[in-house]
Amino acid sequence: MDPVIVVGAGPVGLALALALAAHEVPSVVLDEGPGKDDSRPARTAVLREDTAGFLEHLGCAAVREEGVRWTGWHAMRRRQRTRHVPFAPGSPAPLHIAQHALTSGLRDAIAALTGAPGPSPEPLVRVVTHNRLDAIEQDADGVTAHTRGPEGAWWRGSHLVGCDGARSTVRKLLGVRFPGRTAVERHAVATLRTELPWPGEGVLHRQPAWRGADEEVTARPLPGGAWRLDWLLPPRGDLVTPDALVGRIRDTLADWCGQTPPYDLVDTGVYTLHHRLAQRWRVERAFLAGDAAHLLGALGTQGLDEGLRDVANLAWKLALVRHGEAPAALLDSYQAERRTAVAARLRAADQSLPVLRGTGGLRTYLRGAGHDALLTDGHVGRGPLGAPPAYPHSPLAPAFGEGRTAVATPDGAPVEYVRVTAPDGTTGGLRERLGRRRLLAVLVAPGTGVWDRRHWMSAGVMPKLAEAVAALPLPAEVLVTESYPGASAHTVLLVRPDGHLAAAFAGVRPAGLRAAVEALRGEAAPAPRDPGEAEDGDPPAPPGPAVPEQGSGGLASEQKSGGLASEQGSSGLASEQGTGGAVPEQGDGPEPPATGPGTAPRPAPASRPAGDGRPPRR
Repeated sequence: MDPVIVVGAGPVGLALALALAAHEVPSVVLDEGPGKDDSRPARTAVLREDTAGFLEHLGCAAVREEGVRWTGWHAMRRRQRTRHVPFAPGSPAPLHIAQHALTSGLRDAIAALTGAPGPSPEPLVRVVTHNRLDAIEQDADGVTAHTRGPEGAWWRGSHLVGCDGARSTVRKLLGVRFPGRTAVERHAVATLRTELPWPGEGVLHRQPAWRGADEEVTARPLPGGAWRLDWLLPPRGDLVTPDALVGRIRDTLADWCGQTPPYDLVDTGVYTLHHRLAQRWRVERAFLAGDAAHLLGALGTQGLDEGLRDVANLAWKLALVRHGEAPAALLDSYQAERRTAVAARLRAADQSLPVLRGTGGLRTYLRGAGHDALLTDGHVGRGPLGAPPAYPHSPLAPAFGEGRTAVATPDGAPVEYVRVTAPDGTTGGLRERLGRRRLLAVLVAPGTGVWDRRHWMSAGVMPKLAEAVAALPLPAEVLVTESYPGASAHTVLLVRPDGHLAAAFAGVRPAGLRAAVEALRGEAAPAPRDPGEAEDGDPPAPPGPAVPEQGSGGLASEQKSGGLASEQGSSGLASEQGTGGAVPEQGDGPEPPATGPGTAPRPAPASRPAGDGRPPRR
């Protein structure tokens, strides 16, 4: 079985390889680097509850061991607190983690998977380093890719996914345009160890009162008493010098603590946010995911979060097609669902930014607690700027027929992670049952928690539900839960492998369940569009000067440096660099020249192991 070729070994590419392995689909990850990442404490990621749980389920222990969950969010304007959002222990809370720690944790999970015993002598995930992609060719049976490195190699796969960051070579080889807005926002960043008045809480401080203050400052806790501080910079300001950055740190800490407390400056940087959206996410057997498909990051929206949702959406669909359980048309729904969701997120940010960041006149008069609440919701993962996306108009959505019912979760939205019981009597969270190439049929049955399993398995509607699920055209698992928000007794929830609700039924409806599962197989999914064709859900044309459609999707004009600006125990300069937000996952060097589709075309090789070093047979 030819593997799926994953180009890029950042968090998105490694997570995709692990997700495919969970579905028993082999993959080869092409890493142009040495297989490890430099430690950059100022380059961090904020993960929402769904994406952090997804990574934990894939075996990434770093999420639990190297990240920190916020205990609350503290919003201020000038010297007054405007909002406080507490997170109770065990409740959904954002998780903050250094990106190099996350990437290392994903590599460890792959290493553990590779070393585990299995039915096949070949590992499900193979990571090859020092291999840079330079050619792609597709045919009816698969994809052929060529890489440059110490020894150039040809790779053969069933599909190819470009997870190679903002300067994606895959996107350029496919000829996909990448329009959008450049330099939406600029931020100065410092990671330091100190004590702040809000241990464990994130902080949003708008319009600070000290002289020369920036418009907005945020502080996010990290493990080990560390904090990441971000200052919103003027859009066309001067370069941030080491002295200027140290001045910002001292003024901010002095205002928050009454005087400047002792601190240890660990890392610094300046990053620029861009908003871009690839016009196509699928070209035949090739796909784009993560920063290769979209750049976003303003107002608390995290690009890595959306990249991981790309992975969760694409992995189960590729698995069903690879295992012959669904037609290839199912893969069209990846672009239809994910691109539309990201476009809506970009549109919400673009509509909010002029009001939130504008100055003078009516805009200044209108700014207030409502806007602070919008910003806070974006940072903590709520509202239009932060909540997990739903797919209400998905081509996989079944028609609303007889027997359908409504619950608190809308169709196409992520389900609540309630506690469930499996037919073998084991119990656990609903999240632990996801991502296994099967649907979930969850019966709401109050009282089953106190019954003996031998009674409820053979009583009531359970035999009928088990029979209906066994007859479905896709594999599915029956689960039982005591209750679900908005659901009455005997409600049946059909849940997709990525945790989104496909449909809810009032009772066991075999015909309705079958129709919903047939829709999930993708028979009605739309055909891929022409690259130049507009699509519903695209963000409106942004104001301001035109920006190039391709070639500057990375950190345009911002120089990357590993140096530190510090008063204590460090040296070097704080230069314009990429940290967090819309930073490419890899490939921070000079941008390669754009090339058209089919670069260096060669006939597809006959079936053989991937990457054996031999050119394809003619």
